Amino acid sequence: MRLQKKLASGEFVILAEMEPPKGSDASAMVANAINVKQKVDAFVIPEMNNAVMKMSSLGGSLLLQSKGLETVMQVCCRDRNRLALQGDLLAAQALGVANVMAVTGEDITHGDHHKAKAVNDLDILELLGAIKTLESGKDMAGVELRGAPQFLVGATVKVGVSGAALDQELAALDQKIALGARFFVTTPIFDLKVLENFMQKFSGRQAEIIPTVLLLKSVGMARYINRHLTHQTLIPEAYISRIQNAPERVRECVQIAGELVAALKDGGYSGVVISPIGWEDKIPAILSAAGV
Repeated sequence: MRLQKKLASGEFVILAEMEPPKGSDASAMVANAINVKQKVDAFVIPEMNNAVMKMSSLGGSLLLQSKGLETVMQVCCRDRNRLALQGDLLAAQALGVANVMAVTGEDITHGDHHKAKAVNDLDILELLGAIKTLESGKDMAGVELRGAPQFLVGATVKVGVSGAALDQELAALDQKIALGARFFVTTPIFDLKVLENFMQKFSGRQAEIIPTVLLLKSVGMARYINRHLTHQTLIPEAYISRIQNAPERVRECVQIAGELVAALKDGGYSGVVISPIGWEDKIPAILSAAGV
């Protein structure tokens, strides 16, 4: 449980998202993870990001665990009812997964299976409550378990909101902490001042905030985020100009991500999640640019 020990000791942790494949060939995912295993403390395995059908987080997590790599398995409200969620959690623990992250899941209409029906049998607080109940030795029906799981539990938090929306986010965060969440992965961070303001509001709570560094892929992607994803921090125009004017734009995107990772480490934050969204082969270059 490298992740839990490092968080408890106050060391800077490095997490990396590793997308499962859309198919049964996971060789690229495994190779990309093994390539950075000496520098990454655990791999976050998304549960069908943007509601696009892929190998499950459980499957991806168990595959990497079988290679000796620590993972954070996402557990998603959108796709499974309470029976399946509890069953997946028990299976994950029995097979060595020590870290889980509760997520709501993006709306099903964003994905590639438009006839699919969202489940949402449990909301995010109920899911965290279910995990806590399992850890107490019972299932949600009150039946005794033969062996109770013990997880390091995480969730997500939006740091790019303000005013009443920020107050609501902090109130929800407090409820999640009360239900056992010990770390929170943020929405992508591009402006550290926004994160600093959030941390002032967060101060005093018994949980760790782990900011996300998103690898930009183009000027168009950056402008889309600024126009449409209002819950995320705005991407400074200086970054957009750097990408636009760079002779090698992909390299500049990697350099920006590396600079953000380095700034978070130097700033005394608990860690970072690197989100390459399909460019997992760029993680070594990001870490190199960060001086890690």
